[in-house]
Formats: sequence, structure tokens, C-alpha cells
Amino acid sequence: MPARISPRRTGGGTPTVVRLLVIATFVVILNETIMINAIPRLMHDLEVTERAAQWVSTSFMLTMAAVIPVTGWFLQRVTTRRAYALAMGIFLAGTALSAVAPSFAVLLIGRVVQAGGTAVMMPLLMTTLMTVVPERDRGRVMGNVTLAISVAPAMGPVISGLVLQVASWRWLFVLVLPIAGAVTWFGLRRLENIGEPETGSIDWFSVVFAALGFGSLVYGLSRFEAGSVATPVLITVAGIALIGLFVARQLWLQRHGTPLLDLRILRSGTYTKGLILMAVAFLAMLGSMMLLPLYLQNLRELSPLETGLLVMPGGLAMGLLGPVIGRLFDRFGGRILVIPGAVGITAALAGFTQISIDMPYWQLLALHILLMVSLAAAFTPVFTLALGALPEDLYSHGSSMLGTLQQVAAALGTALVVTVMASRTSALEAAGYDAVTAQLDGMRLAFVVSAALAVIVIVTAVLLPNRSSAPGEADGTEKPEAELVEA
Repeated sequence: MPARISPRRTGGGTPTVVRLLVIATFVVILNETIMINAIPRLMHDLEVTERAAQWVSTSFMLTMAAVIPVTGWFLQRVTTRRAYALAMGIFLAGTALSAVAPSFAVLLIGRVVQAGGTAVMMPLLMTTLMTVVPERDRGRVMGNVTLAISVAPAMGPVISGLVLQVASWRWLFVLVLPIAGAVTWFGLRRLENIGEPETGSIDWFSVVFAALGFGSLVYGLSRFEAGSVATPVLITVAGIALIGLFVARQLWLQRHGTPLLDLRILRSGTYTKGLILMAVAFLAMLGSMMLLPLYLQNLRELSPLETGLLVMPGGLAMGLLGPVIGRLFDRFGGRILVIPGAVGITAALAGFTQISIDMPYWQLLALHILLMVSLAAAFTPVFTLALGALPEDLYSHGSSMLGTLQQVAAALGTALVVTVMASRTSALEAAGYDAVTAQLDGMRLAFVVSAALAVIVIVTAVLLPNRSSAPGEADGTEKPEAELVEA
């Protein structure tokens, strides 16, 4: 087994362990959105309804939301290599099962297994990065990570559109399988263990509360798309109540045991502000990812492939600019990037409120690129600032909370825009407007709501410090370490 390496022993470049984890994380996160374009094929091949077919994406998101809260505890108790082997092994098993699934039920099981492995990878990547990379280099390295955590979901529909033009939906898994297998094999050859695992028992009440609470919240929010309101509201409220029990349990365990998700991370002002900014920005990104395909395909009559190609430049720009933004952060700090990025997010969403049935495609392309570039300018510094404000022993819990909030924000963003759009569309149709005009106005209103929420991103960006102070250093936003980590 490779020798265990000490934290922050790097030579100025991106550590090999981080490079390997970035590649693996990109491969597994790509699968969260890769099935979006395959819904019509699944309906035909497996003889299921559209609502049932949507579960290939919903089940993935639900599993992520339910499993990620456990990863903070898990990553502190196993070696880096064991966590990597387990995550990639589970992902490979789920991918193989999905590729040969004889029925829709088996395909759903495969997707759930896939998501179980995916849920471990992002917290593992973020925790390892914060542990081995010196503070002066974190922006540059975090910029490379942007490719995995932000671009992969945006590229999923593009890649699936290309594959589905020439092959069956099964090839979405068949093509991923050898790539993921090679990444796993190479990673296990080169990966080194970081730090020392801790010992401690798991609190199963916390596991149940987290899985049912976050799972129910995401499921309830996703059900708003179905048109009914009463059932989704009840499920969402039940999820919030269970999350309340989970929080109360963690607070009790911080005094009498070992919490599953250490909520002392929220005592850091910089981390909490970063968490809010990331959640709202991710909500805006996922909301636009839902609205734009509906607009382009339903109203402009583009094919899924044409839609994917139109939004691809924005995703590529986001990924390619990540390292540049990271270097700028290392040199100048976060505010010079985060504040303009927050303004750009709001401006892009405000621009989308002016969509029309004949809006030039170059304007749509320009607005989407502005949105993606602005999100990149915000994501990289905020990830670095937020996690850098925590003590090292809380990195895994901080990255788990960020991952969980991303899934909740994705579900909330989708539910919000769909509900606003559907309500406005129905009201206008009832008033006698034609279907196209009603749906277009509903989309405009949904973008207005997203742009209004994006103002929160600007406010939070202004409140963030330029750089994270190590816990124990006073900067007006962080508590001293003793106070931060004290139960």
C-alpha cells in the first residue's frame, strides 16, 4: 500500500491525489443529469409513463441527499484509499446493473446504487483538497475542481444527446463503465492515504433522521412538478420536521457523543455565508437548466441535441475559466471575483426575463455564457473561503453540508420555477390567452423570481471577507478556534 502522506506536503503543483479524485468525481457526477434526454426512449423501451421515467433522475438526486449527510462521519473513520475504493466500486456496480437492466425497477435500483457511490466522492475530494493543499494554492487547485462539481451536471444532457442520436439509452452506461473502471484502477495504484482515520460508533437514529428527512424534503420538492400541491406540501413539511429532529439529535450528540454531521461548522460566519451563497446560486443555476430546455424545445422547437449544443459553450466556458479564476483568487482574494460574479448571475437571469418567441439565438447564447462564467467566478472562491474558515477536523463535515445543500437547492430550484411557470400559464390560459403566449409569460415570471432571489447572492457576496482567516485569527467574521470547536 502506498505510504500515508502528511497534510499540506505539496510541491506547489496540484497533488496527484487531488488530480485523481477530480477525474473520478467528474465521471460520477456526470451521471446525475445524463439521463434527462433519455426519458422518451425509456418510456418506449420499458413501457413506463413519463412521470415514472422521471424517477431515473429523481431517484439519483434523492439518494444523494440521503447519503451525503453521513459522509462527514464516514470519511473521518476510513482511509482515503478505502473510501475511494468503496465509492468507485459501488458506482461501478450500479452502472453495470443499469446497463443490463431488464426492467424499469432494476434500472432504478442501479441508479440508486450509482448515486450511493457518487455521494461519497465530492466530500472526499473537497476534504482531501483542503487537507493537502496549502492555503496559498487552494484557489488555483479549487479552480480545477470546478470542472468536476459544476461543469459535469451541465455536460450530462449534452453528452446524452450526442449518444442518443446514434445508440440506445443503455450505451449511456456502457460507455461510462470502462472509463470509470480505468479511473478506479489507476486511482488505486497511485492514491495515497491522507491523515489518520479516527475511531467511533455511528448513531443510527441520526442516519435514519438524515436519510428520511433530506430524502423526503427533496422528494416533496420534486413532486411539485406533478401539478398537485397538497401532497408535495405534506411530504416537504414532514421532511423539514425530520431534519429538525436530526439537528436536535446532532446538538445533543455534540455534548454526549459523536455527531453524524458536526453542526459546529455553522458557528463560522464565513462558512455560513458561503453556504447560503452557494445554495442560492446553485438554485438559480438548476432553475435555468430546467427552464431553458423547456423554452428551446417546446416553444422554439429545437431537438434535444440542438438544445444541448446551444448550452454547451456556457458549460465549457465555466470549466475552462475555473483554473484562471482560482489563480486570481490566490493573488487578489475573493471579493474581486465573488461580487462581480454575483452581479453577473443576477444580470443574466434578469436578461432571461426578456425572452420572446423570436429572441435571437446569439442573445440566448450570450446570456447563458454570462450566467455560467459568473457562477464560476462565485463558486471557486466561495468553496475555498467557506471551507478554509473551518478547523481541519471539520473539513469533512463542512464539505458534506455543502454537498447536501446542493441537492436540496437543486430540488428547490426545479420545484420553484416549475410551480411559478405552471401557475402563471394556467391562469393566463383560463383568462383566454393562447397556449404559447401563456407558457412564454409563465417562463418570464419564473426567471423574474430567480433574478429576485439572485439579489441574495449579491448581498451575501458583499458580506464575505476577502480571505479566510485560519480559525483563531480575528477578522471580524470568524470566532476563535476554542470557541468554534467547543461543543
